[in-house]
Amino acid sequence: MELRQLQYFVAVAEERNFTRAAARVHVAQPGVSAQIRRLERELGQELLDRSGRSVRLTEVGAAVLPYARAALAAVAGARQAVDELTGLLRGRVAIGAVTSHDVELPDLLADFHRDHPAVEITLGVADSAELIEGLRGGRLDLAVVSIGPRTPDGLAVRVIEDQPVVAAVSHDHELAAHDVLPLAELRDQPLISLPEGTGLRALLADACAEVGMTPRIAFEASDPGTLAALAARGLGAAILPGGYAAARPDELHTIAIDPPALRGRLVLAWRADGPHSPAGRALLARAGALLGRTGGVRAGRPPTE
Repeated sequence: MELRQLQYFVAVAEERNFTRAAARVHVAQPGVSAQIRRLERELGQELLDRSGRSVRLTEVGAAVLPYARAALAAVAGARQAVDELTGLLRGRVAIGAVTSHDVELPDLLADFHRDHPAVEITLGVADSAELIEGLRGGRLDLAVVSIGPRTPDGLAVRVIEDQPVVAAVSHDHELAAHDVLPLAELRDQPLISLPEGTGLRALLADACAEVGMTPRIAFEASDPGTLAALAARGLGAAILPGGYAAARPDELHTIAIDPPALRGRLVLAWRADGPHSPAGRALLARAGALLGRTGGVRAGRPPTE
């Protein structure tokens, strides 16, 4: 009894047709028929009833079919186990991250490297838009990105941090008299923001479009700390995750934006169908386990890019 005979038998049983089964296994129809005949001779019983317009299982064939499927599944499982082990012995994994965060990637990667020392690990830094495209295109297995309330199409995420986005101004700024403002009230105000391509900038642009305004961006910087420093010097209203503004109470006054309420999320993201490489799947499992134990692979700073 050969595996290909079982494979052909299962194909014919499921397709109920020799021609379709042959196309499915990429073998000429006479070859499929011949191998099933050999299987039947070895078992001493007919497995298929060929008398009708469609092929049907005999009583013996119906009894054999589950065992044939189990045998093929066992072989597939053995091959997958070998592929997984080989991938983790000589595999590669690529992870990306936004520039400003306190996710403890060094600890995560060092822990992973200790268990899989031969896996090549690549760590890159970019803005959220570029990282998301890297995940979708298969260039990255995992990425730490900043997004809004909606998860980008084609991705799955695990939330690390979720907090409001606020406006922060110096204490002598004209807006410092307010604790809450609608976003539309910032229409003519010079704003200080992260650059285009970052998750927070995309969130701001979408929210402004929703209320029919174009944000007046006076200053851009890739570091949220720089945004806060510019706002503290009276150069405009910085659009920041709330944690950054709250960290400078002596320099900044925090203004909640509502409506629309803005929230930013720092997430661990991967393709919705999972990382394709064995090493990528193993790293995702390791990161997920760490998130489950600690509530976040982070030291607590808010999402930015």
